[in-house]
Amino acid sequence: MTQSSVHSTKENLQVLYEDNHLIVINKRPGDIVQGDKTGDMPLSEVVKDYIADKYNKPGAVYLGVVHRLDRPTSGIVVFARTSKALSRLNKLFSERETEKTYWAIVKDMPPKPQGTLIHYLKRNPKQNKSYAHEKKVPDSKKAVLHYKVKKSLQNYYLLEIDLETGRHHQIRSQLSGIGTPIKGDLKYGFDRSNKDGSIHLHSRKLSFVHPVQKEPVSFVAPPPDDAIWNACE
Repeated sequence: MTQSSVHSTKENLQVLYEDNHLIVINKRPGDIVQGDKTGDMPLSEVVKDYIADKYNKPGAVYLGVVHRLDRPTSGIVVFARTSKALSRLNKLFSERETEKTYWAIVKDMPPKPQGTLIHYLKRNPKQNKSYAHEKKVPDSKKAVLHYKVKKSLQNYYLLEIDLETGRHHQIRSQLSGIGTPIKGDLKYGFDRSNKDGSIHLHSRKLSFVHPVQKEPVSFVAPPPDDAIWNACE
């Protein structure tokens, strides 16, 4: 599968917010958040280069990875700029004290225009895939999300999804489990891939209490620039 040719660079980085403690990026599909076996330049290094350049910082730039998005997914990624912010953000995310809203484009209408999906996800590390089960199976983890059909497009539907849990490939697996795989997501049952290797899943909104200032913060990321996403705005 080819990945998006429009990767983030320090020149085209989409910064949604930055202060002394954290930086929030709108990730492009195809970016990897953290280095992996591919050896491709991760978004974390791009952000470090951006900070070093913008603030004329000599030496190594500190940047903590708080959470990740799947490579073919786009949207909000938060990085910590201090170790204090990282430990506090890690706690917020692990204790689910964040509100996460995603947008997903699907071809088939879900059974109901809105609802709650509860599955038990079992991860297969060799396939890097999670399988959604109706009932608990050994080594499975409970996954809960709430969705609604936000817009009917020409050939697709835009779903807005609020995550209650944060499991591996949760949205992809659960939507596939009800017969509505995400556009472009071959791994989870869509019939063809997107040309750029992306899938139409976007981390749209993220809200939490600022780890240092202790004030509520909320970020919204515009989806990638393509005809289908543009019809959603």
